[in-house]
Amino acid sequence: MNPLRISARRLMAVVAVLGLGPVLVAPSAALSAPPAAADTAGTHQSSPQLLAKAQPDECFAGIGLAYPAGPPCDTGQSKVNQSYLWGMTRAGRTLWFGTGANVNCLTSGRALRNTKPTLNDDWVCEYGESQIAKRNPQLPPILGDHRPSRLYTYDTRTRKLTEKTDLVKAASTEDANRLQTTAGIRAAGNFGGVALLGGPALGTSVNLFAFDTDTGAYLGSRNFPMYGNIRHFTVAGDALYAGVGVGANGGERGNVLRWAGSKSDPFAFTVVANLPAQAADLTVHQGRIFATTWPGSDDELAGPTAGAADPPASIAAVWMSPPLAAGAPGLNPEDADGWQQVWNVSAYEPDPVVARAYALGGLASYGGFLYWGTMHVPMKATTVHMAVYPPADEAAFQATIQNTQRSISIYRGRNFGSHFQKIDLLYGSTELPAYDPAADDGAGAWALQSTHQTPKFGPAGFGNPYNNYTWKMVVAGGKLYVGTMDWSYLAKELGKETAAELGLSPELADDLAVAPMKAAGMRAGALPEAVYGGDLYAFTSPTKPATTIDTTGLGNYLNYGIRNMVADGPTVYLGMANPMNLRTDPSDDVPEGGWELIRLRGY
Repeated sequence: MNPLRISARRLMAVVAVLGLGPVLVAPSAALSAPPAAADTAGTHQSSPQLLAKAQPDECFAGIGLAYPAGPPCDTGQSKVNQSYLWGMTRAGRTLWFGTGANVNCLTSGRALRNTKPTLNDDWVCEYGESQIAKRNPQLPPILGDHRPSRLYTYDTRTRKLTEKTDLVKAASTEDANRLQTTAGIRAAGNFGGVALLGGPALGTSVNLFAFDTDTGAYLGSRNFPMYGNIRHFTVAGDALYAGVGVGANGGERGNVLRWAGSKSDPFAFTVVANLPAQAADLTVHQGRIFATTWPGSDDELAGPTAGAADPPASIAAVWMSPPLAAGAPGLNPEDADGWQQVWNVSAYEPDPVVARAYALGGLASYGGFLYWGTMHVPMKATTVHMAVYPPADEAAFQATIQNTQRSISIYRGRNFGSHFQKIDLLYGSTELPAYDPAADDGAGAWALQSTHQTPKFGPAGFGNPYNNYTWKMVVAGGKLYVGTMDWSYLAKELGKETAAELGLSPELADDLAVAPMKAAGMRAGALPEAVYGGDLYAFTSPTKPATTIDTTGLGNYLNYGIRNMVADGPTVYLGMANPMNLRTDPSDDVPEGGWELIRLRGY
């Protein structure tokens, strides 16, 4: 068997679970990332203010060793397990949010079935050597770094952070067990005096937890075995809606649910959309709900028909609901099969295999347009492409690495579903590489092909090739904010880890790290001083390019992404993703790891 075919299969395993989030590792030596190319004029923002941050919650003395007492830690070092402020919603002056712990370890373990512990200056994953795994022999070693999510409220007027976790744990054994087995609180929404927070369970289901937003009381929990993922809620008219995925990790298909509950029965839902792929983000635009989707399972992406010209039904797309005002108010079960796909990524991406690895993220209604953006898990398109067209040698391997890299592209549209529908590419590329398996007498070759579009405002990634997630959009104070994930801080170590896993040369490790730059036509090593951390941009008008608000993780470059945003008038509250669990020393020259809650005032 071709050894590079084996390598392709192994690399597929490295990032197979990417639907739960990238399997990313942080470097000890950093790689420079370019500044964004967006317009920086006309900003009117105060400095970001850190409101709350994950605190060290464990002491670490070495892989496989007992955890010393603390923190504070008399022996060993402090560790912060809670890494993502994952789901957040605002009810009046109160923010409700939940976290995810050691997300990079969990996703790596679940993807790779990896039981080999890893340790560097930024993070540790103990897997089966953890004390948690040893005390719970029924827990698979790959889940040894799991820690229960935590739930909080933050009063924006009194600036008081209140933890709600103990209310769940004390309610009943069943409630405590549900929290213990929740991989992370990925989604949050509120309506009718009820806040719902939940996420995927460690198995193949979803757990939801309900609270009374008027009194702060805990209302109970529920497991939903038919769903495998949940990402976002939105309020449309007089109802709350949620997007979910069906099956393991939501990979089979998707639904949009309408909440039919109350304080006395907080877990009643009806299905109001049947989609061929799991729903990601939701928003209201001109009297309809629009949803972005994630593609199907990795098996489908890399299956025997993945190179076909016609995109599969589960390809990432934008879907439009029937009018909310048609028939009974809002969306109802009779509307479930009436949703219309109004755009999919094959309208932009010329390579049909790479197109299957795209996902879609944040979207928002602004200035009469619907805006949305793409998401690209590092190396996922590479793995999918190699599974369909295994490289014949190292040169072909290098070509696949470079030509499958994509940065986020940003779009807007209007008049959906009519003869006057118009889609604008705001940030993206006029040409992208596509693979022709019949070229060179059947040996196959890459060549640039037109996307048949010209970006209105600038290049993909807002000029930063490491901007790989359009994680969230929100409108506040007359501006449309766009928050990204920037994986530049992770790139070099990710290249080393992947190359080592595949038994590749150090040169190919470097190629993996700088592939986004090469794909963007940049000279590797020619970048300015490093600018790490998730990026924040704002459109101040539909007629103007985006303004750069921040490209440094809002003051902490270990914040590699802006996972969510909530608006309150002109003010935006940001929940950050930061999985560097060993970065807890306030006296060194490196910022600290763990989630952050940040306020940005606009005017």
